[in-house]
Amino acid sequence: MFAGCHVSIREGYLGAAKVAYALGGNAFQYFPKNPRSLTIKNFNKQDAHLCREFCDEYKIQSVAHTPYPTSLTPSEDKRKLTVQSLINDLEIAEACGSIGVVVHYGSQIDASEPLRAYELMISMLNEVLAHWNGKTLLLLENVAGKPGTMGTSIEEQVQIRNLSEYPEKLGYCFDTCHAFASGVWTEDRHKEFFENAQELGYFDHLKVIHFNNSRYEHSSGKDRHAGILTGKIGSNTMASFAREGLVKELPFILETPTEDHAQEIKEIRAFQDNEK
Repeated sequence: MFAGCHVSIREGYLGAAKVAYALGGNAFQYFPKNPRSLTIKNFNKQDAHLCREFCDEYKIQSVAHTPYPTSLTPSEDKRKLTVQSLINDLEIAEACGSIGVVVHYGSQIDASEPLRAYELMISMLNEVLAHWNGKTLLLLENVAGKPGTMGTSIEEQVQIRNLSEYPEKLGYCFDTCHAFASGVWTEDRHKEFFENAQELGYFDHLKVIHFNNSRYEHSSGKDRHAGILTGKIGSNTMASFAREGLVKELPFILETPTEDHAQEIKEIRAFQDNEK
């Protein structure tokens, strides 16, 4: 069972791993560089190597997350920088021994021609992955949004990977708050979601769970995380998700607005220990 939270790299990559471990976690997520910039980082390779060694020793899994400005549907003037930034993120994550780098979908660029955004997204992924030969994966994350908007459905994630020229370099990240906000996964749709995702082969390439509750009701389209026991997703529904055999052994990462992550990590393990 792997559980942890998003931590800062203020004290370096090794420092981030140690903070995660001190909280009782054996998994963590981090921004590989300034989360508000696409600037290429000349990172400390020794620090990254020590992070990898520490995680190997204590059996900790890590995942990186791209900076906020990253978009897979950038404007033409930002395309080159975005590609370089994504490769830089992958290089840092690989040096730290991380499973992958989580990236969000872009956004629609022409409401009258919705396929243009998907075409650009696939083109971007192909350009990045053509220059990447490491083991660290690029992980597509489902996004919060009104039902049916870009990036919300499992079918989209599977299709994007299938259409890529480098599917073996792509995986998935599933965010519970985002899925709830978009109506993809709710208490009433729990069984349906797992059956559909399994049929599509989604779980074969799912690598990490963002285990977040939601401040708003399902299908709100709002991306506002809550502590895992304090949001609109019922605790029984959160527990049911954590116990599912198809995801139980994956790293569960908290991105919740609370400082008491140690308690939340205990709650995740309690969910997983109590089999249906």
